[in-house]
Amino acid sequence: MRTELNPLFSPFSCKTLQVPNRFVMSPMTRQFSPGGIPGENVADYYARRAASDVGLIVTEGIGVDHPSAIGEGSMGEKDIPVLHGDAALQGWRNVVDRVHKGGGRIVPQLWHMGAVRKDASPPHPEARSLHPGNMDEDDIADVVAAFARSAANAKDVGFDGIALHGAHGYLLDSFMWEQMNNRDDDWGGDVARRTRFPVRVVEAVREAVGPDMPIIFRISQWKLQDYDAQLADAPEGLGVIVKALAEAGVDIFDVSTRVFSRPAFAGSDMGLAGWIRRLSGRPTMTVGGIGFDKELAASFTQQTSVLDNLDEVVSRFEAGEFDLVAIGRALLMDPQWVLKAKAGEAFKPFDMSAYARLE
Repeated sequence: MRTELNPLFSPFSCKTLQVPNRFVMSPMTRQFSPGGIPGENVADYYARRAASDVGLIVTEGIGVDHPSAIGEGSMGEKDIPVLHGDAALQGWRNVVDRVHKGGGRIVPQLWHMGAVRKDASPPHPEARSLHPGNMDEDDIADVVAAFARSAANAKDVGFDGIALHGAHGYLLDSFMWEQMNNRDDDWGGDVARRTRFPVRVVEAVREAVGPDMPIIFRISQWKLQDYDAQLADAPEGLGVIVKALAEAGVDIFDVSTRVFSRPAFAGSDMGLAGWIRRLSGRPTMTVGGIGFDKELAASFTQQTSVLDNLDEVVSRFEAGEFDLVAIGRALLMDPQWVLKAKAGEAFKPFDMSAYARLE
């Protein structure tokens, strides 16, 4: 047993969410839900992780109830699940029940792809893709309502919280990103106005689910369109964004970085999760490069090996940089990774081809 990892096996709670340890399964696109409906294979996939000591599962991105929410994007996406319609909701009820029976907790990541979605792509090829430059007030209201409906559906299904995808250049993030948002009305301009749209979405979700259900918000500097992009080049600008989101109802920030330990700003070795925790006053979740010597994008093209960097994870956790530790590729390839990490057996060579099987 690796006793030095004991801090990561302490319980965590936020409102009605109580998890037995600090390990989270990070959301990862899977494309295993034909017609948007998660089947028994999806339930099996998440249940295996729940039964193997994963404290909290954040699902793959789930399309909100809006025609242009999902489609073919940068990875040729198809068969993305949704959270509306009787068949999809029944599928998710089964997933949630299976995860709960395994002792786990699960939240859905609500997703609108925005401009990353290619026009004329299914499941609604007639719907135009949305971005800050082509949305009028009716479009904004429709998307806000779509997030709220999907959040209400998630609560009815039995999920343990709500996660919102506000990162990586997708719709919510694109409004906050100065390079994408060139509006000159109340939804664009300075950093505070660029944050108004995601703030409005958070407020609507909070109204839909009530005061006690935790809301998690995924945030990043990098974008699919530009790995070197930044929401803010200094803590002051970042503070405007995360304080507004926290005041709107965000309880936990899921801080997506390519390498969790990489300094966020000059003059400090603190990672982005640490800065957001300090600036927002909210718990944070870190992710990026845990367990591997290459970050995600590089691992597609370069030889990648396992790396035991959990000592640094613990060190930064104990220093107060973050509260939760999200694991992506490792849990994708091995449902029992958390158990093996605790036993000191997690860092044996992986068959990287397993990454493609998404089991």
